[in-house]
Amino acid sequence: MKKIIVLALLLATSLPALGADAQAGQQKAASCQGCHGTAGKASVALYPNLAGQNADYLAHALQAYKKGERSGGQAEVMKAFVAGLSEEDMADLAAYYAGLQP
Repeated sequence: MKKIIVLALLLATSLPALGADAQAGQQKAASCQGCHGTAGKASVALYPNLAGQNADYLAHALQAYKKGERSGGQAEVMKAFVAGLSEEDMADLAAYYAGLQP
């Protein structure tokens, strides 16, 4: 029974990425490029490289910024950037950056 619950939780957390559209994410990434670079590679060490990161991780990070669950560093700046993003937007952005070469 525990295995079924764990499997269900894993599937539920992966669902946003399953319907994600990397091409749509590329279109939505314009505001991200100032800090994270045009190819997901930041030119300033303060900002993380997003290219090649795990899509689920990126989507969850965006959700955490939006909910105010991340603090420190650039959290307030990120919270402002993601405030208007939908779950679909976040999944699309995550798919786009995950598909780029690190």
